[in-house]
Amino acid sequence: MQLKWKVFPIIALLVVALVYVMPSVYPKLPSWWTSVRILPSEKIRLGLDLQGGMHLVLEVQTDKAVENRIERTSQELRDAMRKAGIRYAELDRSKEREISLRILNQESIEEFDGILDKEFPRLRLLSKEPEGDGLVVRLDLPDEEVKYIKEMASKQAMETIRNRIDQFGVSEPDIRRQGENRILIQLPGISDPERAINLIGQTALLEFKLVDEEHDVEVALKGSVPPGTEILYEINEDEVTRRSTKVPFLIKKRGFLTGEYLTDARVQIDSQFSEPYVSIDFDKKGARLFEQITEANVKKRLAIVLDGRIYSAPVIQEKISGGHARITGNFTMEKARDLAIVLRAGALPAPVTILEERTVGPSLGRDSIEKGLMSMLVGGILVVLFIAIYYKGAGIIANIALGLNIILISAGLAFFQSTLTLPGIAGIILTIGMAVDANVIIFERIREEVRLGKTPRAAVDAGYSKATLTILDANVTTLIAALVLFQFGTGPIKGFAVTLSLGIVASLFTAIIVSRRIFDYLVFHRRIKQLSI
Repeated sequence: MQLKWKVFPIIALLVVALVYVMPSVYPKLPSWWTSVRILPSEKIRLGLDLQGGMHLVLEVQTDKAVENRIERTSQELRDAMRKAGIRYAELDRSKEREISLRILNQESIEEFDGILDKEFPRLRLLSKEPEGDGLVVRLDLPDEEVKYIKEMASKQAMETIRNRIDQFGVSEPDIRRQGENRILIQLPGISDPERAINLIGQTALLEFKLVDEEHDVEVALKGSVPPGTEILYEINEDEVTRRSTKVPFLIKKRGFLTGEYLTDARVQIDSQFSEPYVSIDFDKKGARLFEQITEANVKKRLAIVLDGRIYSAPVIQEKISGGHARITGNFTMEKARDLAIVLRAGALPAPVTILEERTVGPSLGRDSIEKGLMSMLVGGILVVLFIAIYYKGAGIIANIALGLNIILISAGLAFFQSTLTLPGIAGIILTIGMAVDANVIIFERIREEVRLGKTPRAAVDAGYSKATLTILDANVTTLIAALVLFQFGTGPIKGFAVTLSLGIVASLFTAIIVSRRIFDYLVFHRRIKQLSI
């Protein structure tokens, strides 16, 4: 009766393991299985090297993030001085990371110093040079602030890319930083690499700017661009011919509103033209700004600019309140959906460039799986035959425990939703050898006890009691090494550490507990007189 209670947890664990392995063994599960919520339906996830996919290394242009901060700061400084009535001239960026300006009179100098101390404490004063009644001032950002901006730009870029990929629907992506400004991305099972690259690398800086309708765009195209304006293009693509046409617009550089105030972006269908467009919602501050912009510029054209490209430039017919707007641009449903994704995830703080791009085809992944499984099969058969021949009946018990060991590892991968990689398969093969090694230690101990003339029951008890501590010592130290690899390793190393850790725990359980229960059954219930070992 006591043995039955000891065997019951093993049987229960085996049943649970088989349940978790089922979706991977039988991809087409019966309808009743999927209708029961508690039953798992997720298969073992395969890594990039097994199912194919994309490998990217991106570099965040952190210097551009610093330049953007300087540009915003110079605009804020200009607005603050204009509001305070300070007379100034030539406020511009003398260098990429410097702001220079000229204060025109002595009265404005004190007010300017007050603004710097109160509103711009992070700006560093480089020089003050008198010029007539005024003063020429040079400002920049301290080195610590530049370092902080770069660090935050890299972190924010990684989180933004992660959000985009999550909404894109890639299962088990691997996204991590490399060094100060590089990001490693692995996307297993991706079917459209070009679309993924466009989605990941798009800066997605959304701006609302007024169209300059006072000057002629044709004159500007010839080189005479008015100060404070720039030429941007609206690109329209014909769905039939796939030819693109570029329509130039003269746009005022000052942006009234950016995508930082967005709370939502979603695809909707125009009821009149049955074409998809992107509907956007602003937060309270953004809604108030958008209302003010539209109220002050009725009958003027407001360009919706994304990454320097005009998507639409409608005429403001009336004040728009409520914090809602739409982006049109002859979208396909897929392009509209991707645009909504990047707007919801937020703009990248700085542009990114692709340093390395590799695509692993599904056929290569399938070949890796076949070779990995073949190596497991060949190695497993050789081990099973050797153990069965050398240890006879006890070898059969070890082989049963070995089979259960593989099932438990597979169930662990499915339960924790870990990714199986090619190094992970190597980890499974290694644990098969380690599981056999544990049984060999036990069997040799039992053989020694049998040679001393002990009964089967006494030999089994002595063999397990003497071998268990040795097995635990060897496996626990290996498990600690595997956990360290998992914590600090990346990519293939982490995949190897996962299966190695699961394999060690499973082999300890099968070698010390499962095989012991089988021996107990033979010794206590079958009352065998001689061990086949």
